[in-house]
This record gives sequence, structure tokens and C-alpha cells, in this order.
Amino acid sequence: MEVLGSSFLTLARKLGDTPHESGLAFRLARLSGAGKRLPEWLLKVAVARGATHYRRNFDLPLPPDSPQVSDEEIGIALCLPQNVYSLDNLRAAAQLLSSPRIDAARLCRLAEQERCEPVLLHIANAAHRYVPDAEPWKYILEHLRPRRVLRTDALPHWSRLVSHTGVSSFGGTARIDWLNRDE
Repeated sequence: MEVLGSSFLTLARKLGDTPHESGLAFRLARLSGAGKRLPEWLLKVAVARGATHYRRNFDLPLPPDSPQVSDEEIGIALCLPQNVYSLDNLRAAAQLLSSPRIDAARLCRLAEQERCEPVLLHIANAAHRYVPDAEPWKYILEHLRPRRVLRTDALPHWSRLVSHTGVSSFGGTARIDWLNRDE
């Protein structure tokens, strides 16, 4: 897989961090057959697996989903600091990983291995406001060690990780719901 050139704005650069070449990205690019189109393939698979809020049409055909790749790997790969900066990828990862079926311990290990701790902790803190006992976010807040980055304002605002119903014409009150994975 080709390493991103200096003309691309990566998530790491937005966070004031240094990207590393991810072994997970190399493995998934090869295993999936997506190659350089790995980020698009990851988003397509995340949507198919339950991050339906981010459904879209993909311009060119992408390889099919691979059952050999876990949900935890898809979620972490969407959050890799070496990726081109994309808030949709981070938000889709949040929805995909918002499931009690996620192995939270494995997710923490992958986050540390791939240097995604700031992203996962940011999402977990946002989740704590609306679903404080929801897994895997509760586990992440209790077990994932933070890794400092210069900036976190490049990460999605909490309002982009929830669904707002607003005030209805029928007199209902506004409601804010965490975007859980559709299962």
C-alpha cells in the first residue's frame, strides 16, 4: 500500500501528531483486495455492518466484505491517524463500534497498537454524556490509557455523534439519541 504523500491532510496532522505506518492497514488492504482504496472499503463495510447513518453510493465497485476482518478492526482502521482526514470515517466508526457485541478489551489493545487512543477516548467521552453505561465506551473510559496529542478540536463535535429529533409540531419535546449500530 502506498504511504500518503505530504499533500494529503491526515488525521495525525490535524491532531498535531505524527502518523505511523499501520500494520493493520497493510494487512486489511491486502486481505480485502481494496489496496489504495482501503478507506472507502472500510466505510462501505462499516455501513453494511450497521453504521447506516452514513449510507451512500460508492462511485466505483469495491471488493465485498470479508468475514475474516472483525468489527473492531474495521472501527480502528477508520480511525487511523495516517488516514486522510475525514470526519465521516470517525463518525461511522463511532456508530459501528456502539454495540455490546464489540470486544472492548480487544478494541483497547488495537487502539493502543494503532495509536488511536485520542479518537476512541473522545468518542467515549461523548457517549458518556448520553449513554453512560453503554459498552464498549464505558470500558474504554475505564481502561484505555490516554495518549496526548496537541489538538482535539479536529475530532467530531458530540452533536455529530447523536441524532437530534428537535421539537415536533405535535408538541413533543426535543430528544437527543446516541447513534447506536443498527443490528
